[in-house]
Amino acid sequence: MPYENIIVDVGDDFVATITLNRPHNLNTFNVPLAKELDQALLALDVEEQARVIILRGAGKVFCAGIDISDFSNKSATEYRDWIACMENPLVTISRIKKPVIAQVHGVAVANGAGLVAAADLATVGENARVGLTAINVGLNCIGPAIPVSRSVGRKRALEMLFYGELVPAPQALSMGLVNRVFPEAELDQETRAWAALLAQKSPVALQIAKQAFYAAADLDYYKAFDYMNKVFARLCSTEDAEEGVSAFLEKRSPVWKGQ
Repeated sequence: MPYENIIVDVGDDFVATITLNRPHNLNTFNVPLAKELDQALLALDVEEQARVIILRGAGKVFCAGIDISDFSNKSATEYRDWIACMENPLVTISRIKKPVIAQVHGVAVANGAGLVAAADLATVGENARVGLTAINVGLNCIGPAIPVSRSVGRKRALEMLFYGELVPAPQALSMGLVNRVFPEAELDQETRAWAALLAQKSPVALQIAKQAFYAAADLDYYKAFDYMNKVFARLCSTEDAEEGVSAFLEKRSPVWKGQ
């Protein structure tokens, strides 16, 4: 489907890209962008040629949060609906089956930082910075702080939320907020290669693993094991599992059917 605020591309390597495309507004979220991003994530989740999704930004930065020109003159109910629309893509990432990799350059702040944390994986350029900066304009990033806290823990998340400082790439890596730091000139190439490597894995195994991970995250310790055992038993009965084991024993590359 046509989009006005994002660009969607599906490559022949089973890697899809979604590019936030409001560069003159620093890829800030407004209602149209938020809705299009949510729609694109859901559409790619059922696209057979897409096994992994890269989320990136056009222009100088990844995403500078929410467009504050949309902020004023709303009722409490309108604010609630408005902010829920902004956060929907963050939630959708955890609900879709396909792995999502955030590729970050420049800055990712406020809802942009939430998007990085909500992504299953994240790569950043060596000069990139990430922060929950809304406190600096009298607001807060309590929504984005939810996925951030689950990446970095309570005290680090609260420090980011309270102080609104920008965290440089090496520190974001050490905190567990991102997975890889690459030289700026190599960010596109290295992220694509990392995504393509992931896309070579069994799509069924990847998707079941992601869904099970999020489903078990809030379960009691022992209930989580019981749940995971049931999921693994279901995975063992798939065609991809049989193909993967056979290929290993026969010393050949597997041919995934996605079933």
